[in-house]
Amino acid sequence: QLDPFYASIILFVGRAWDAITDPMVGFFISKTPWTRFGRLMPWIIFSTPFAVISYFLIWFVPDISRGQVMWYLIFYCIFQTLVTCFHVPYSALTMFISREQSERDSATAYRMTVEVLGTVLGTAIQGQIVGKAVTPCIENSPFPSETNFSAAVRDVNMTHYVGSLADTRNAYMVAAGVIGGLYILCAVILSVGVREKRESSELQSDEPVSFFRGLKLVMNHGAYIKLITGFLFTSLAFMLLEGNFALFCTYTLGFRNEFQNILLAIMLSATLTIPFWQWFLTRFGKKTAVYVGISSAVPFLIMVVVLDSNLIVTYIVAVAAGISVAAAFLLPWSMLPDVIDDFKLQHPESRGHEAIFFSFYVFFTKFTSGVSLGISTLSLDFAGYQTRGCSQPSEVNITLKLLVSAVPVGLILLGLLLFKLYPIDEEKRRENKKALQDLREESNSSSESDTTELANIV
Repeated sequence: QLDPFYASIILFVGRAWDAITDPMVGFFISKTPWTRFGRLMPWIIFSTPFAVISYFLIWFVPDISRGQVMWYLIFYCIFQTLVTCFHVPYSALTMFISREQSERDSATAYRMTVEVLGTVLGTAIQGQIVGKAVTPCIENSPFPSETNFSAAVRDVNMTHYVGSLADTRNAYMVAAGVIGGLYILCAVILSVGVREKRESSELQSDEPVSFFRGLKLVMNHGAYIKLITGFLFTSLAFMLLEGNFALFCTYTLGFRNEFQNILLAIMLSATLTIPFWQWFLTRFGKKTAVYVGISSAVPFLIMVVVLDSNLIVTYIVAVAAGISVAAAFLLPWSMLPDVIDDFKLQHPESRGHEAIFFSFYVFFTKFTSGVSLGISTLSLDFAGYQTRGCSQPSEVNITLKLLVSAVPVGLILLGLLLFKLYPIDEEKRRENKKALQDLREESNSSSESDTTELANIV
């Protein structure tokens, strides 16, 4: 029941706070000493219980007349910080379980498949628990004056509305508790089942590198900047689509009772097609997979707005969008290790920056989510969106069409255009792989000769 403007403020401030915490956490992780649990795993283990508590408090409605905005702002920022402490080392684990590009690509495919499956699970849990306590919509009276009878009906409806709202609040907290329990379970499985290989880690550094020097090196690497810039726009496109699709189905298309199933269709389609995109990028290359996978959503996004409201067409668009979402999920994380390998070849004397690369990538992922939510909330507020209304003004329907079709299509085309500048194609990737292997063999042979010479002296 917060004003949409304050909700936008909370989202923007939370993402601005992320701009500070993500690179800082990445830097601190790179300087963390090795323990018997590894270097990354302690961050995951110790952040988990506090992240679950803060997540639950985000969904809790405090019994205070003033200060709710500060409550949600504070706990939202705390939660984002703790998620950073989990997500950055979790994502960076890919670099520290193997040195082989093919094995890291395979691990990324498995990780993203289960990550999308987790999104499906979260969507289903939240949707089913909260959906059983949906607050009824409020009919607006078309007449400026009301009879006593209509006023009495309105009072009865508002009483029912307040009672249903309490049920909805409780349902959100139950859903938060269930998802928090899954969070802990998955963190335990991760910490028990995954081990960092110290020899695979490239975090060894002869001299400590300052935060700003490491940041400058990372942000001056052209391939990294071009990669994150291209995916910044494509990610924003899919975040806008996902964030507004439920409202679009409810009000513009008139499928109020179907949007949960349509959203599940998107995520299930994404889960099932990630293995296909893993095969596709192995067969045809990652840049080709980007062009084909992400651009495939464009005609369907145009179709859902141009054609008349049709449930079958909507499901077809949902499945097609899920196929593109799978490519958008998988490819950025699959290509990031290639960028880090390229950086190592250009700066062989500089080590320990992997976590910084991943931390900025995590930041941009969360940043696009926050920006999309902020844009959507402000746009709908300016268009006259009525919370819990049974119907919306025509301006809101036009805004929703823009947010799920025209704007995402434009962002996808812009992102693909920028991605043309990305320099690491399959030929370059093979060259980097061979050069890195030569460097490691040279380093190993040098270490062996030094050991032999020392033994002879002794």
